Amino acid sequence: MEDQEVEIYNSVSEYNKMARQETLHPLVSVIDFSKSDPVCQHKRTFGFYTVFLKDVMCGDMFYGKNSYDYQEGTLVFIAPGQTYGIYNKGKWIQPAGYALIFHPDLIKGTNLGKNIKDYSFFSYDVHEALHLSEKEREIILECFKNIKFELEQSIDKHSKSLIVNNIELFLNYCMRFYDRQFITRDHINQGVIGKFENLVDDYFKSDNPKNIGFPMVNYFAEKLNLSANYFGDLIKKELGVSAQEFIHNKLIDIAKEQILDPAKSISEISYDLGFKYPQHFTRLFKTKVGISPSEYKTLN
Repeated sequence: MEDQEVEIYNSVSEYNKMARQETLHPLVSVIDFSKSDPVCQHKRTFGFYTVFLKDVMCGDMFYGKNSYDYQEGTLVFIAPGQTYGIYNKGKWIQPAGYALIFHPDLIKGTNLGKNIKDYSFFSYDVHEALHLSEKEREIILECFKNIKFELEQSIDKHSKSLIVNNIELFLNYCMRFYDRQFITRDHINQGVIGKFENLVDDYFKSDNPKNIGFPMVNYFAEKLNLSANYFGDLIKKELGVSAQEFIHNKLIDIAKEQILDPAKSISEISYDLGFKYPQHFTRLFKTKVGISPSEYKTLN
């Protein structure tokens, strides 16, 4: 896949033409892959939001840093500008399933446009895809059907809001189903939580804070082979605080112990914990504890 040329599709009509689909609206389309030609391995970049519901395995899908071998009834979300690819050892395979594609211009100025970043699964890696139950799959297909119905009507003053509202409804169902997936995979998630806690402890015990700096969420997500968004959502759902808050809380606990060491100055502690400037450490400490490090030292 590495040396393969990337196909670029900036418009919905370009993708429809490739997939042998009729363009009913210039900014949105529901694709039925059973009507498409057989496909071989490829790399593609889209200028629009893409959601795949694949009903047959068509090879390993590459997106982000990872690959995923499709199972029936899996939803994968791809944000504009991302590159994904299919690797199926050079075999031509008839695709099946559906896709929803919509251009960012469709949702500009709408409620969905303002909140699209809340649907963080568009930045998940492909191995963090949403696995649907049969009932959930029926709901997703009903959403696609409703969007397609609106696309087939004559355009009037209600068209845009009805199409966008149906897309928003679909994405809200996906958020619900992802919440269910986080819960049903709790045993896996607990393993991730444990590893994360150990990684944070090990980070502060090492020279990394001095050499690399204050630990960022991306650093731990990468160590756990997860996308930053998926990792952040998982931590928030499991621990009730963001990954960044967890790191801050751990740092404050360590700082409190070190502040009580008479041999260490506040500046020295701040540098040891990865802060370039002691005032940044002081600000965080005061925000979390309610008093400055110096005041904490005096009181204890």
